[in-house]
Amino acid sequence: MINKPELLATAASLEEAAALLDAGADALLIGDDRFGMRLAGHFSLEDTAAVVEMAHARGCKVYAGLGGLMSNLLLEELPAYVKAIGEVGVDGVEFGDPAVLTTVKKEAPGMNLHWNAEMTSTNYATANYWGRKGATRVVLARELNMDEMTEMVPLLEVEAQVQVHGMTNIYHSKRKLVESYMSHQGRPSEGGSLGKERGLFLIEAERDDQKFPIYEDENGTHIMSSEDICILEDLHILMAAGVQSFKIEGLLKSTAYNVAVVKTYRKAIDLYVADPEAYSFQEDWMEAVRTLQDPERELSFGFFYKEQVY
Repeated sequence: MINKPELLATAASLEEAAALLDAGADALLIGDDRFGMRLAGHFSLEDTAAVVEMAHARGCKVYAGLGGLMSNLLLEELPAYVKAIGEVGVDGVEFGDPAVLTTVKKEAPGMNLHWNAEMTSTNYATANYWGRKGATRVVLARELNMDEMTEMVPLLEVEAQVQVHGMTNIYHSKRKLVESYMSHQGRPSEGGSLGKERGLFLIEAERDDQKFPIYEDENGTHIMSSEDICILEDLHILMAAGVQSFKIEGLLKSTAYNVAVVKTYRKAIDLYVADPEAYSFQEDWMEAVRTLQDPERELSFGFFYKEQVY
């Protein structure tokens, strides 16, 4: 019998959370900007409780992103937050810092721990190390190719999660680089926000046809990819390998776009699970996504088919 993989989506608001659940998401990733890194939106404890209630009513799960860089000051605030989200029923947390793991074990021992160390989660031995420390899942690095991922899954002692759609982060700094640039140009932030809602982007002189979204928040400066991953065409390869969770990254996307993506991947997963032998990708599944896709952002395989040189 085929194990049905989880379809995980990021949510930016209560309204989007409800829409994504209705579209077929099995789980949502939300969080507090103090502790999470590159979250689609900020959720207060009250909003978190509301999302948990609506998700659990549908038999779905809610995870909190706690993958930020933890300062000493944040460590003072972390225990109360972890205890609070545990009490409202959050099912698990994404973490990179061991301080989060030890805090969850103490304050909310019933929550699952998903190790997400961005680009450093590249081998099964390190993932299994964190599994023996208490993690139940590893978020595989976006820089791994298809062979590396599928060959790793059977060697894992924990679940595997793979991002299958959306933009990825290509650079991060705790420094306020955009604010510094604006000041240097004599127009400090021009009286406006430098956050996600501003719509800023970078263009390289050598690649002036590609735009790299950039924004700043309390975690620093984030530069995102100029293309969006879309592995729907070969999703069956990951399903056959036994990947347990597929993530739709909805950062900087409209709710309508994210709903269309979730519905599309939901269809593919359900058809594969129902009959793997008869499964075949259909190009017309992508029509709704392509209709809403930013014409200046290509859909690509990302690193899935790039040869890695170490």
